[in-house]
Amino acid sequence: MTLDPHTHAWTEPSAEHPWTNGSLVRGAVDSFDVETVYDAEALLDDMDRAGVDEAVVVGYPINDWTDNFYTIECAAEYERLYAVVMLDAFADDAAQQLRTAMETEGVLGFRLGAICPMDRMWETFDTSVDWLTDALDETEFWEAAQETDAVVQTLIHAEQLDQAVEMVERYPDLTYLFDHWGHADPSLAPEEGDFAKFAELADNENVAIKISEAPHHSEEEFPYRDLHDHLRWLLDEFGRERVIWGSDFPNVSDTTPYHETLTWLDHVDFLSETDREWLTDRAFREHVGLA
Repeated sequence: MTLDPHTHAWTEPSAEHPWTNGSLVRGAVDSFDVETVYDAEALLDDMDRAGVDEAVVVGYPINDWTDNFYTIECAAEYERLYAVVMLDAFADDAAQQLRTAMETEGVLGFRLGAICPMDRMWETFDTSVDWLTDALDETEFWEAAQETDAVVQTLIHAEQLDQAVEMVERYPDLTYLFDHWGHADPSLAPEEGDFAKFAELADNENVAIKISEAPHHSEEEFPYRDLHDHLRWLLDEFGRERVIWGSDFPNVSDTTPYHETLTWLDHVDFLSETDREWLTDRAFREHVGLA
């Protein structure tokens, strides 16, 4: 079995759910090697061709970024799909939004864009922003996360990991996923620079790291050998039980076919077949309680 915990899907715009992020459509989606409307059926077709059995659809900000209607629909309508929604922790009704989303079977939790400015969420990255620390004081929201057993998925840069440490210390009983290698710099050894701060999170068994979107973080062609030492370091720190592969398809389709987002692991010399089974399926299932 292979479970991809980081994919995206969206449907056509409507009067009720218009596309609001025109710059995303023009600047990103138009460069993808998929149709402009990339819905669950298209995703499932591509999963079949890549040999992926199940996937998590992560909210995609082609609509208003907190409009999770289609993300939730993917989990509700398709047995092979789960979902992670995107929420504004500062919203007056954030706790209720989370509770409502979590009522749908297959919705696993929510994603925070800690690398994005709050006033330009999912439009640009800025490693200097620190609103995540302020969001930790939204106690009603975090209580709802605890009550619903929601997974907390966070897009954060390694330069911001002090905020991640504070989040986990404040709410140690939640389950955490950190996306996309923490935007690792492949030109630096993993034990150097900000990436090494992940070691401060390794002792908390509720924390896992996703080695997702490898084609965009590597400075080399497939099989992205400049990230292999970072993978080894993460495995040493977290164990194969808490290091999780993900594709970020179709975001990476501008450079990489779906199957290569997975098969690069076959070229990592120090991985056993059992290691690959953990990375591509079992680690995620056990970490989020799907096992």
